[in-house]
Amino acid sequence: MKRKQVVPLMLIIPFALVTLLVLAAIFNIIIQSMGYMPVFGLYDFTPGYYVEVLKRSEVLSSLAVSLKIAFVSSVVSAVLGTLICAALVRTGKDKGIMLYTVRLPILVPHTVVAVFTVALMAQTGIFARIAYALGIIGDYTEFPNVLYGSGYFGAILAYIWKEAPFIAFFSLALMASVSHTLGEAAENLGASSLKSFFHITLPLSMPAVMRSFIIVFIYAFGGYELPMLLGATLPKAFPVYTYIEFMKPDFKLRPYAMAMNGITLILSLAMALIYAFMMHRLMRRLGGGYEE
Repeated sequence: MKRKQVVPLMLIIPFALVTLLVLAAIFNIIIQSMGYMPVFGLYDFTPGYYVEVLKRSEVLSSLAVSLKIAFVSSVVSAVLGTLICAALVRTGKDKGIMLYTVRLPILVPHTVVAVFTVALMAQTGIFARIAYALGIIGDYTEFPNVLYGSGYFGAILAYIWKEAPFIAFFSLALMASVSHTLGEAAENLGASSLKSFFHITLPLSMPAVMRSFIIVFIYAFGGYELPMLLGATLPKAFPVYTYIEFMKPDFKLRPYAMAMNGITLILSLAMALIYAFMMHRLMRRLGGGYEE
């Protein structure tokens, strides 16, 4: 075999191994969520565990919380990320130190972001102390409590701080390419900067924005660290509730936890299908083919 054929094959092997590992984990989730765990004396395949899980009011509350966190944080992140990306492109700062500054939040682990959020936003945090020093509040308890509440605002803010730069960085290359070619051509033909952006640059950049949006949505829905560290005791976010169910000492209850993991998988696949449908519609509107 020639060297040109060996090198690509060697590069594919690690990816293939990781893919097989992920597929094996998914297969394990599916069979265990259907109640097949011979090591614990469970042999019957049944969807009953899914039915029983979805009958629990606390599970439905947890699903609603996680969907809220994912939807609000991803929508706000998409808007802010697109604005950041547009500002970088418009000011010519899509390279160099400004780009590295935008990338910085992406590199920070979520647990560290949770610590930062507590230090800044808690009622005894930095912002509360500044407000107290300026006389805006008379006592620390007057500072808005955005952490540990049922609204999960702390987790949402933390996700936005991390994911808006991700969307900006993810969309930057495409938006810069469109802006520097078709956008500039439109402005040379008499279009205003705003008209060029909203009618040419933004629509043609939407595939990248939508890809990053779906990544952020699925990650925020399945994220464990921020809802666990910054969320309320009740209702718990769905990943936190799933982990608690998984850690129960009675292994014969494990199919319930696996059924909850299966629900996460199903919702993620549903979001991927919705994304594919929306991309197909978008590409047809833009007059291009759909080859995803």
